[in-house]
Amino acid sequence: MRDTLRAKIIQTCDAKIAQKGEGVGLSFYAFFANKNDDPDLLMEAATWWIQTHALDHFEKAVKIRAMVTSGK
Repeated sequence: MRDTLRAKIIQTCDAKIAQKGEGVGLSFYAFFANKNDDPDLLMEAATWWIQTHALDHFEKAVKIRAMVTSGK
């Protein structure tokens, strides 16, 4: 995973947790605007989420942040 995506995921998870608490869930779409302005980055996130880790559509932000921080 490229460093810019890793930073974006961590930043988004931190913001969601701060806003809604540790129980907040999110999908990989949370890391992108409602327009497809970077399809390669979107596919990288989708591949990591769906194919690499077989995550559910919604996962806890704390889980995703921990996975990304640990380099998974």
